[in-house]
Amino acid sequence: MTPADISDQLRDLDATLRNIEAVLDLDKLRQDKAALEQEASAPDLWDDQGRAQEVTSRLSYVNGEIAKLESLRSRLDDARVLLDLAQAEDDAGTLAEVETELTRLAKAIEEMEVRTLLSGEYDSREALVAIRAGAGGVDAADFAEMLLRMYLRWAERHGYPTEVYETSYAEEAGLKSATFAVKVPYAYGTLSVESGTHRLVRISPFDNQGRRQTSFAGVEVLPVTEQTDHIDIPENEIRVDVYRSSGPGGQSVNTTDSAVRLTHIPTGIVVTCQNEKSQLQNKASAMRVLQSRLLERKRQEEQAKLEGLRTDAAGSWGDQMRSYVLHPYQMVKDLRTEQETGNPSSVFDGELDSFIEAGIRWRKQQQLAVDAG
Repeated sequence: MTPADISDQLRDLDATLRNIEAVLDLDKLRQDKAALEQEASAPDLWDDQGRAQEVTSRLSYVNGEIAKLESLRSRLDDARVLLDLAQAEDDAGTLAEVETELTRLAKAIEEMEVRTLLSGEYDSREALVAIRAGAGGVDAADFAEMLLRMYLRWAERHGYPTEVYETSYAEEAGLKSATFAVKVPYAYGTLSVESGTHRLVRISPFDNQGRRQTSFAGVEVLPVTEQTDHIDIPENEIRVDVYRSSGPGGQSVNTTDSAVRLTHIPTGIVVTCQNEKSQLQNKASAMRVLQSRLLERKRQEEQAKLEGLRTDAAGSWGDQMRSYVLHPYQMVKDLRTEQETGNPSSVFDGELDSFIEAGIRWRKQQQLAVDAG
């Protein structure tokens, strides 16, 4: 690549980064940071733990966004200086160094650009993720547990705080279901492309004849409700059941009836929470999940009216959207975007960004096609 080519690409990346800075409103982020830092320094902040956690989580997110944008801007400026130096001294080694950094910068800016595609009504919300074992018996339950670990590892890689509300263990191995929150802005917009049916093909570790098994698990992603959502749930529309939390193999993990099951009578939606120590905490967490499910139901009904179609809450589980094949070959492939990798172990260890980014771009294209049609 010639110095002129590199210069042109740096100019294009600069234009892209300026657009990202404008869309994400870097100046507003800096103002938010100052306001949040002032609020976080208040001596009575932790008198309200919920508010304190909200402030510190938001501050951590804003600091992270600013650091990413400032780092990209600094690297881009440094690359220009290095290019000028390489040209002035006719240094092929320095030119190669600039070319390598250009490739890395292009990838990093492309990843940041994906954030600008999250413009849906609830995209800026935190996320609730529900995973349920589908067809496939004990292999499906084990697959559900693998998916839970995969998403928690993805969040951990990004430094996103999570909270597990419910884990319902299957008798032999794995999970019947699990629900957790990703407590960072834009978690819903980012993870919502993961909703759907996931399929695993492998030699079953639970089959003594070593046969190949296909199993399924469903992933549902919901936006966390906020005070402005007005999701009112009259007490007479909820049935509350309490029971003892259970762990793997059905063993009791608590000596008190602290686990809570809420049933919303008009819709039949059932929510459980058992990971907190007290019944009161579990009920509060379960109510948050129920409100998010009702919010999503309301969103789908409104969308169906706009499209002139009928829908139901189960539609959020979607059709099969990704296959994880461990035998007879190794591959993970998204059936909507054609994104794939031959390294399933890295995906199960939380390396999901390429799939999520492809999903966000695919969704945007679908929306543009609908709008154009």
